[in-house]
Amino acid sequence: MRVLRWLVALIVLAVVAGWFITAPSPVPAEYDTLVGDAEAGRVTFAAAGCASCHTAPEAEGGDAPLLAGGQAFESDFGTFYAPNISPSPEGIGDWTDGEIIHAVRDGVSPDEGHLYPAFPYTSYTKADPQDVADIVAYIRTLPASDAVNQPHDVGFPFNIRRGLGAWKILFMDDSYVLSEADSPEVQRGRYIVESLAHCAECHTERNALGALDRSAWLGGAPNPSGEGSIPNITSGGLSWTEQQIAEYLNSGFTPEFDSAGGEMAEVVQNTAQLSGDDRLAIAAYLKAVPAVQ
Repeated sequence: MRVLRWLVALIVLAVVAGWFITAPSPVPAEYDTLVGDAEAGRVTFAAAGCASCHTAPEAEGGDAPLLAGGQAFESDFGTFYAPNISPSPEGIGDWTDGEIIHAVRDGVSPDEGHLYPAFPYTSYTKADPQDVADIVAYIRTLPASDAVNQPHDVGFPFNIRRGLGAWKILFMDDSYVLSEADSPEVQRGRYIVESLAHCAECHTERNALGALDRSAWLGGAPNPSGEGSIPNITSGGLSWTEQQIAEYLNSGFTPEFDSAGGEMAEVVQNTAQLSGDDRLAIAAYLKAVPAVQ
């Protein structure tokens, strides 16, 4: 009987400890002190690809996108729906700047606690908080939408958000995969690719728990839709020169006179808004990362 009591006590202690360890983190005080620059945020917003996911499925592009959400993203864990992030009460208009920055960099919502990593905060966690504050300032200038968020279609046990706290402990990593960047150009490209543009979220395979396999960084991955695959963009799979990569990110045309299609066409719409130097920095980074054969 004494052994049983000790066993029950240990289980209760483990549950309580796990409850505290997996709790969503509070908004860091630093975030509430940042003042965003909307004009700087316009370009950073494009680099981060926010409109590509958060406009409605059939919405037309424009200089002032309506971030009503609604796009569906299929995965092995269920179907996730992009939320309304427009500056309205139904979106994130009632959130403080600090709360929005916290959601982007740390994956924590003031309404729901831990966010699902279908939202690429595992990449955005490397973003400079000031850059995220600039994005927030820009979003607040965009049109408001009263669209109601569609709930995610996620079954047990993945619908228990508190479990995401344990997932973050295992897989949330703000270190760079390319630890050594030997030039300012590669450093800039690393920041864009690994953080803002979150290229690895599509171009890298995932493990059984949905985390990116850093050992196969940018080496290609199955398409979540089940149709085809997403290509290897390391030098082990992409033979283009840096100039050719930069041109593709500007015009969408490949050296073989083909053009970007599907979701990549939307990515090019975003990278075309970056400076020529930034596109060359992305290309320099892709040549610097270890080749995946």
